Amino acid sequence: MNVQPVQDLPEFATWLNATPTTLTELRGRPVVLAFVNAASVWCAQRLAELAQWQSRNPGKLQLLILQVPRFDCERDPAQALKLLRRQGLSGPALLDADWDGWRRFGVTAWPTLVLLDAQGRERDRLVGFGGELERALNALCEGGSRPVDGDMTLVRELHPEPRLPLSFPTGLVATTERLYIADSGHHRVLECSHGGRVLRQFGLGTADFMDGGPAEAAFNRPQGLALERESLYVADTGNHALRRIHLLTGQVDTLCGTGRPGEPIEGPVAQPRQTALNHPQGLAVADNQIHIAMAGDNRIWTYHLGQRSLQWRAGSGAIDERDGSGHLAAFAQPASLAAVQQALYVCDALGSSIRAMQLRGDLVQTLVGQGLWSFGEQDGPRTIAQLQHPQAIALSPDAPLLWIADAGNGRLRTLRLGGGELSTLELPRRLHGPAGLALGGGAVWIAETDAHAVLRFDPVSGVLSEVPISE
Repeated sequence: MNVQPVQDLPEFATWLNATPTTLTELRGRPVVLAFVNAASVWCAQRLAELAQWQSRNPGKLQLLILQVPRFDCERDPAQALKLLRRQGLSGPALLDADWDGWRRFGVTAWPTLVLLDAQGRERDRLVGFGGELERALNALCEGGSRPVDGDMTLVRELHPEPRLPLSFPTGLVATTERLYIADSGHHRVLECSHGGRVLRQFGLGTADFMDGGPAEAAFNRPQGLALERESLYVADTGNHALRRIHLLTGQVDTLCGTGRPGEPIEGPVAQPRQTALNHPQGLAVADNQIHIAMAGDNRIWTYHLGQRSLQWRAGSGAIDERDGSGHLAAFAQPASLAAVQQALYVCDALGSSIRAMQLRGDLVQTLVGQGLWSFGEQDGPRTIAQLQHPQAIALSPDAPLLWIADAGNGRLRTLRLGGGELSTLELPRRLHGPAGLALGGGAVWIAETDAHAVLRFDPVSGVLSEVPISE
């Protein structure tokens, strides 16, 4: 334990959303320095646990988030802040673009929490998910003075996101007449016309976990969507749950999920609310099965609708990019899925790769991707093509073409299946953090997540236009 006050915050760090301050100025109250990567759902989960503790213990400590980039796109302050806010984080944050603070504090892994007491001395350090967070924070704040009213937070967030009809939209589904949107930041799912008029809202619009009718049910940062006949399936990411909307009645029910991250267990799901999932993010429906990209445990799971059972299909659980059969393969935070015939395509976000899994035998192969830490913007044959932190994929209904939301590069890309090349669509401008895609009604629909917008791209004319969402 460091009994001397620790060094101050790195002078080269950029304050993203708060007035700059120093650790010296924060003396008198415990401080938690959270070294995180905004692209990592593990970091997001750790910060969510911190936020829950703070809500129960307001004003007892000051949290400072230090964003340490994995991808080049995260070195941009605006993009880094958007990624953090997309996860629902609103605490004061700094960008440690050159890893100066990481080195100065001797950090070795994401996420790492450095706990400083009121005198600025390091009292504890929690690496990864190690240590008991509740016990450590309680011990850090033990004996501290009660916060004064009006001084609950010494460092306050500046310039919050604008109030717009959508907030960080992600998952999309398009039919010949309807557009369904996972309005993640508003904790709801919208049914819209292609022109953007909201026809129905599912969910109260506040983060909660409740089943019931359209005005009673509640979601928490829903992301992936998948439609099968009259059922719209929802990856209710913030609730770590798989939900279903019955479109004829508007009723919402839970197929599995406890509201908290946990270890999924294979087998029959007798008690849906007692069956844990871990950050489900992407969905695809095929043959009465719902395939789930589980970003929190780096595996692909399948929920069998007829049997009401869960099956672990592929992925060892480790963050890696490894081909092989079933559990021998490895993924790096799978974010989106697309299914056709006997193939399941996987968008591997941290691996900057596109993978294919044969549904007969569960053999996993990499289609695009040069390794876990390799990323870029290169078009061309698969042997050289590169992506950067892709977030969503969608299959063309009339051609062997996979569309890719290449979020880190702000690009719309296509991969011709069957050995074809990776190409970049020429758009009028770069996209802002696209994290959702759908094809339908003769158009490509893009969730421009960081701009709080949905776009319509006409592949024939090349016209890109914003869909005006109106309620």
